[in-house]
Amino acid sequence: MTDQPTPRVALERRGPVLVIALDRVDKRNAADERMLQELALAYGELDRDPELRVGLVHARGDHFTGGLDLGDVAPKLAAGTLQVVPEGGLDPWGVQTRPVSKPVVLAVQGTCLTLGVELALASDVVVAAESTAFAQLEVARGILPFGGATIRLPRLGWGDAMRWMLTGDRFDAAEALRIGLVQEVVPTGTELARAAELAERIAAQAPLAVQATLAAARAALPDVSAAAAALVPETRRLASTADARRAAESYLTGTPVAFRGD
Repeated sequence: MTDQPTPRVALERRGPVLVIALDRVDKRNAADERMLQELALAYGELDRDPELRVGLVHARGDHFTGGLDLGDVAPKLAAGTLQVVPEGGLDPWGVQTRPVSKPVVLAVQGTCLTLGVELALASDVVVAAESTAFAQLEVARGILPFGGATIRLPRLGWGDAMRWMLTGDRFDAAEALRIGLVQEVVPTGTELARAAELAERIAAQAPLAVQATLAAARAALPDVSAAAAALVPETRRLASTADARRAAESYLTGTPVAFRGD
């Protein structure tokens, strides 16, 4: 009998709450293609199951995520073969498919980079440990954010969005709270418990009313479907550039990279 691979995403049902845990601790929860697909399948399960009312997303270990595992993802991006959403899944970032129809509460800690920031932007309530460090650093990797940051972060404030997306600089939980990326900052080690409280509070409300409220709020936002549809093709173009290859080599070797604009 063939051994089954260890899941990258662990699921636990707590009554009407689906607890979704990133579980690639040895890689700081960096996302390879399999993790992305398992997360998409978890969101699909949350969406379909009428017994589930709220998703609670967190990560095991000291860090929420180090971002994309470029060693696995970058070549697939460049080749156009990266498959984020398998059959039965929903894009957790709500870019390649419609978003999940039920609320998602997120708890973050440690390092929360790139797709982690974008997952926060795609979630409905975010609780951060006070020691969390954030960065939207795709420009340092020769690509652009393709999980919705270019769409959602400017809604919080244009200048703040450009300050962090165009530099790739890191910022702390206090700044994340100031710009509206997170809704609460709590002592490190208490973020999951607080997020669970909020998820349970939401789950205690009338589920159809909660889902209708979420849908109505989303319907009031501008139609960004064209912008969303362009993200993956534009990322593929950038991933095929020499600068992106230099950045991937830098990521793997730890050496500095000098971008040349080619």
